[in-house]
Amino acid sequence: MFDALMLLLPILAFFIGIAAALVGIGGGVFMAPILILIYGFLPKQASGTSITAIIFTSISSTIIYKKQGRIDYVVGLILAATTIPGAFLGSYATSIVPSQTLGMVFAVFLLFVALRMLIGLNQEKPRKENKESRGWSRKIIDRDGIEFLYQTDIRLTPFFGFSAGFFSGLLGIGGGSLLVPAMHLGMGVPMHITVATSMFIMIFTSISGSITHFYLGNVSFEHALLLALGVIFGARIGAKTAKKVSARGLRKTFGIILILISLRMLLKFVGLAP
Repeated sequence: MFDALMLLLPILAFFIGIAAALVGIGGGVFMAPILILIYGFLPKQASGTSITAIIFTSISSTIIYKKQGRIDYVVGLILAATTIPGAFLGSYATSIVPSQTLGMVFAVFLLFVALRMLIGLNQEKPRKENKESRGWSRKIIDRDGIEFLYQTDIRLTPFFGFSAGFFSGLLGIGGGSLLVPAMHLGMGVPMHITVATSMFIMIFTSISGSITHFYLGNVSFEHALLLALGVIFGARIGAKTAKKVSARGLRKTFGIILILISLRMLLKFVGLAP
């Protein structure tokens, strides 16, 4: 039934899109809990619908980042090659894991993301380059002529990519909440390149996960399209603003919100709240 609550969905998604593009997280950490707590979805249905909407988020943001010239396509495609099988497997796992367990896993994961935002993996400053480390030299020059020179270590790419893909499919999160710290802190990619490339990778991850969820009957296209409608416009604003705004304060705000959401979900799935 199409009611006032449904009309609220694209409005919520608009702000989610802005947040997602600003910090490169895909938006699923907000979309899936909203579908569970407000719209009464089972966790697997929320995952499938959320990751389907993330297809539009990632494409919309990638178009903007492509114009800015800040996507490392080579590193992105290497990671995408490992996120794809992870997303297929994670999505399929939702048909095996009980809803209550999946909901609690989701709540704990949200708490992890929130704490990471709050206690501060300082994502504003690129990792200091270790000249003795075995790295792959990369050079990206964006549209404004800003040059990014860095060495990236791709040895852990299979682990990072597969893990991000698996949790993307399992929880409908897009994978950015894992990819961003992995690329920036683990692989030495500058933050601005990391955020842009993360959104590019999510195109492949979200498509892979949504295909499996569709096969399992976990996708509500009505809700996914309404989410996408708001997210597309929000993500474009967020991507345009990302290079001008420090995301530090924003991450702290999101961290507090995610803690509250995760606690509410834990109460729901342990039976202490409706």
